[in-house]
Amino acid sequence: MGDVAVGARSGHDGEEHSGRPVENVPPVDGGSTSGDDGGPTGGGGPAGGPYPGGGGGDTDRDAGDSAASAPKKPRSFWKELPILIGIALVLALLIKTFLVQAFSIPSDSMQNTLQQGDRVLVDKLTPWFGSEPDRGEVVVFHDPDDWLAGEPTPQPNAVQTFLSWIGLMPSAEEKDLIKRVIGVGGDTVSCKNSGPLMVNGHALNEPYVYPGNTPCSVDDQGGQFTVKVPKGYIWVMGDHRQNSRDSRYNQSDSHHGMVPVKDVVGRAIVKAWPINRWGTLPIPDTFDQSGINTQSSAAASLSVAPEGVAVAAVLPIAVWRRRRGERTGSKFGQRPAAAGKR
Repeated sequence: MGDVAVGARSGHDGEEHSGRPVENVPPVDGGSTSGDDGGPTGGGGPAGGPYPGGGGGDTDRDAGDSAASAPKKPRSFWKELPILIGIALVLALLIKTFLVQAFSIPSDSMQNTLQQGDRVLVDKLTPWFGSEPDRGEVVVFHDPDDWLAGEPTPQPNAVQTFLSWIGLMPSAEEKDLIKRVIGVGGDTVSCKNSGPLMVNGHALNEPYVYPGNTPCSVDDQGGQFTVKVPKGYIWVMGDHRQNSRDSRYNQSDSHHGMVPVKDVVGRAIVKAWPINRWGTLPIPDTFDQSGINTQSSAAASLSVAPEGVAVAAVLPIAVWRRRRGERTGSKFGQRPAAAGKR
């Protein structure tokens, strides 16, 4: 077999002995390339491989390729666990800060819309884009001025403690409340006798109010009121009107019962738990009625003022550009377009 390898590699010998029996090919003089048994006996012979120095070249290359292609030993689970925990904590922090956060309902002030023990998901993303609370929304907000004074601190269960630890729920030390927005900046909200509740002179039909409750509470602690909501604040009330310490009963605080918009954490959008109470929290249709957005002239002037300033600032530039365009058109023999034909 060694002779066949020599013939195949020499090129010239292959043509010279074409058509002749292989066994009649005379051996190469010197016999230094192969032994009698076909094994390598010297350096550089064909049977020894293509590398000088014998037949170890192919073997070494194959061994190197095998070592390079061999899969690396996977890292131990216990070594990866701290990395995974770190990634989870960072993601939880980002979600809690910028996207959504879960809150547990600690009281009955929002019945029957929300029950004690419900978990809601609060949208914290849209406020980053300039969105402000609107009428009818259910919002979570930080305690504006000791509204929770004297209230017992909630005792979280194991699940709440874990979710608080990873940042998906607020800790028990955080003082947050959840109510429905009734009035926004510029609105006039009033309650007389047992109702109905009035916003900018329009009566609200409130099917979300707790069954058996009246929209307004007849008492001398704040249930009868007429208030004007300043810009940058909201007026909030619980759906369980006779069991909610809301804006009505905090009119003696530093904000006169109003909640600063800057203290609003976000809007509650979904009842997430328990699963049999899952559902969204849409804005009731009563807040879409015609005319409810009509505010007092002072409030309207405040809301229009920024637009007026913008128009006043842009008008000189528009006039200058128009005149410049007319001059340019005259220069090139063109006339400005006629009015009504743009």
